Amino acid sequence: MENMIEVGKVTPKKSVDIKKSKLGIGFEKLDRNVFDPEKAYDKLALVGVKWVRIQSGWQRTEREKGVYDFAWLDSVVDNLIERGMRPWICLCYGNELYNEEAKAVFGAVGCPPIFNDEQKTAWANYVKAIVSHFDGRVTHWEIWNEADGTHCWKHGVNPVEYGNFSIDTAKAIHEVSSGATVIGGAVCSPANLGFIAQALATGMGAAIDAFSFHEYTPDETHLFEHVPALRVLCHKFNPDMKIIQGESGSQSRSDGCGALAGCAWTPERQAKQCVRHAIADLITEVEFTSYFSCMDMIEALNGKVGDLSSYLDYGYFGILGADFDENGFASGEYTPKPSYYAYQNVCSIFAEDFEVCDLPLLRMTQQSRRLCGQDYSGRLITQGFSKPNGSYALAYWNPTELLSTSFESTVSFRGYMLPQDIKIVDLIDGKIYKVPENRLEQTDIYSVIKNIPVKDYPMLLTFGDFVE
Repeated sequence: MENMIEVGKVTPKKSVDIKKSKLGIGFEKLDRNVFDPEKAYDKLALVGVKWVRIQSGWQRTEREKGVYDFAWLDSVVDNLIERGMRPWICLCYGNELYNEEAKAVFGAVGCPPIFNDEQKTAWANYVKAIVSHFDGRVTHWEIWNEADGTHCWKHGVNPVEYGNFSIDTAKAIHEVSSGATVIGGAVCSPANLGFIAQALATGMGAAIDAFSFHEYTPDETHLFEHVPALRVLCHKFNPDMKIIQGESGSQSRSDGCGALAGCAWTPERQAKQCVRHAIADLITEVEFTSYFSCMDMIEALNGKVGDLSSYLDYGYFGILGADFDENGFASGEYTPKPSYYAYQNVCSIFAEDFEVCDLPLLRMTQQSRRLCGQDYSGRLITQGFSKPNGSYALAYWNPTELLSTSFESTVSFRGYMLPQDIKIVDLIDGKIYKVPENRLEQTDIYSVIKNIPVKDYPMLLTFGDFVE
């Protein structure tokens, strides 16, 4: 940000100080007890996330038929709420008490209870028990995880099965909590429209209140196509259905397992992907969005009981870095990565009320001494935001290929009838800059902002007090 005038930094906000936010994070896999939540709660609360996705762990909770021990989950839910976060629960996975195949699967992952009346009744009873137990603490309940993938529907993906399973589960939830928000989907990709349409057509579309999707990609521009298509499809079955982004993220090193494994990830690229995807989610106006995940942990989706090596599949998706012990348990100090601080900046700035909006602002090309030529005139993603205090921001970035290319250049804009207190915010490091007078041309009607930095991750051009 050479030639800009640094005037401050984004002030982090604790979750407890935020009343409303669309930004969340994943706290999954405690159903398989793969990390120590006690070492994570306080660090997570300092990020400023509001929504926290956890998994219910039927097998960990019901170890004797009809007897539910929610103590472990009570601790998780209460610790999150105490720190100002809002847990939402993904109901999963199977239970070896009712499913012989689940006895061989670590965590009973991908073993749905759909094959006989005993399984179906046991699942319905469990769902009613957990929803009743957390009444007043948890309002949003998600049905299963990634049923459109064989790792989570191990006998073979079947949208009709999942649709009927969702109908029965939604009925059980609403039987004990009529005001609960029931979330279906949790699909691997919003582009799986064929699976989604077949599942919704079973009657699932009328049974649920929201549909969640996952999108692991280094190219966030896919969201601008996928999310509108998903929303329109869902609204054919329920015009009031909300869309939730339930998992997205990337790894901080190239040797991890799971989604996007083997790609040229670094801590810096992870931070850029985190910010790019988060802003893209806000642009698509999802109900809320969840970054995966809070910390490095084993993937543990295809583990076999008795075969430790089958689930020592380390994933480095966390905004907190971890070491691992000989059993794959996430150990160490849970150290913040660059993505931790980048997401903290986004959570602070986009806390409370804001709206996606159009701005009376146009891009222009100026001579740029910085480039010994002219401003960059290629592709940009741009989107306006407004806040109730009369301030505005333009998010803008070059969606260059994240894994092979870095980018920095200059751009210019002309804005009309916008507040004249103009600043630039770097969402990665949180630094706030004033635009030098020689880069500004201002009248009562317009402002020309000349040769300001553009990078391969979102910057904010703010007008008025958009950022604290």
